[in-house]
Amino acid sequence: MNLGTLIVGPREHVVAIAELDDTAAAELGPLLRDTARVVEALCRPEQTYVCMWSHGRNARKHLHIAVQPVTAEVRARYGGLRSEQLQARMLADGDEPDITEVEQFCERARELFRTINDSSAEDRS
Repeated sequence: MNLGTLIVGPREHVVAIAELDDTAAAELGPLLRDTARVVEALCRPEQTYVCMWSHGRNARKHLHIAVQPVTAEVRARYGGLRSEQLQARMLADGDEPDITEVEQFCERARELFRTINDSSAEDRS
């Protein structure tokens, strides 16, 4: 996927949202919100996709939720495709972002997650 895409997944082996226990389900909403906030702040996309995948070859494998920034530049690079067509083409093409850019993005994302977590902790006190 493109630079800025983050994957959210449960710690326990789960293949469907329907299998999440109450604690994991309660944590998922705020985690997805915060992840989307990080992606939007760092990438400034026209849209942020939040998509659940669990496919293995012949059966469900493990729950993954992709939080993907989609910009006009990304869409143009893939012929204007959107939604699942865009993601399918990206995965089929196997294009990967430059590792140095990924590392830089991850460090900025970590810092922003820390800021969000610190702010949330202050709000609870």
